[in-house]
Amino acid sequence: MRINERRSLWRRMKPYFTVFDGPLALIIFLILCAGLMTIHSAGIDFPGRVEGQIRNAVVAFMFMWAAANLSPQTLMRLALPIYVVGVVLLLAVALFGIVKNGSRRWIYVGINIQPSEILKIAVPLMLAWYFHTRASVKHWSSFLVAALLLAVPFTFIAKQPDLGTATLVLSSGMYVIFLAGLSWKMLAGMAVTALASMPVVWSMLHDYQRERVMTLIDPSADPLGKGFHIIQSTIAIGSGGVMGKGWMNGTQARLEFLPEATTDFVFAVYSEEFGLIGNMVLLFLYLLLIGRGMMIAANAPSTFTRLLAGAITMIFFTYAFVNMAMVAGIVPVVGVPLPFMSYGGTALLTLGVGSGILMSIQRHKKLVQT
Repeated sequence: MRINERRSLWRRMKPYFTVFDGPLALIIFLILCAGLMTIHSAGIDFPGRVEGQIRNAVVAFMFMWAAANLSPQTLMRLALPIYVVGVVLLLAVALFGIVKNGSRRWIYVGINIQPSEILKIAVPLMLAWYFHTRASVKHWSSFLVAALLLAVPFTFIAKQPDLGTATLVLSSGMYVIFLAGLSWKMLAGMAVTALASMPVVWSMLHDYQRERVMTLIDPSADPLGKGFHIIQSTIAIGSGGVMGKGWMNGTQARLEFLPEATTDFVFAVYSEEFGLIGNMVLLFLYLLLIGRGMMIAANAPSTFTRLLAGAITMIFFTYAFVNMAMVAGIVPVVGVPLPFMSYGGTALLTLGVGSGILMSIQRHKKLVQT
């Protein structure tokens, strides 16, 4: 009788333990392992970094599991409340937020939280829900309303100031708007408008933001100051050569030439130790991650799930592209982590929730009604 009871209990509980999409979970696990190896090497002088990242990964997988257990219908019902709560928290940050290092990004609600991280998921959720409700109506006014829904959190976050997170939130929303059917004519018009407004945007940037752009153009102008980070990261990438110096044998991080070696510049450490071959392997893993996400989006049966899966997948792409380009000196340093590799809890948690949503869409693809 007990055996039968245990089997019955397992049958009831089994769906909750089989929610992970195998290919997606395996890719994420392999990238996490590469990240742990690199963090161990780069953080040798910072005890506890590897253990801390393992704890972060466990928490991220718990949230991934929770998100994977939510049905797309539940996600649709949560879209508007999460967006509203996120915007209200951003307003609270603007009025009562905690200032650290010249930026007002946190608010105390028993613990310090950074509401802008919520918007990385809330914005694509909200816009995917909005376009789902207007799937039969294709009019320019729909895209105008969507742009306003995106502009509100973007403006709040940009004023904190937090250009890196603001860029990610803007990208996540723009992906949904584009995938919803934004015409190429409107897209071209927006691009022309953006280029024409660059002088105005430049005048609105903070001094340190202008300095980052100028440093990108010519880092050698201040090699021991503002250009030091980019110069040292490009040296690390180049010194790895084809085969790399070998794990634990990198010198740029060990000799403390690389700033934020376990977080924003972890890719430079990885490149120095594993070289071009290692970079190709890592790029292949990210391509598999993005490809799996796009496959889930292509097979999604509803407008909501299709837009949401596509946007989350492109967020992964944006994280990886911006971080690698930043470390290689192609774009300004904006503080974007390398997905599933950089040390940190908040970003890993956000990525875990996004991955869980993809798994939910894949799991429920036959149950969602268009």
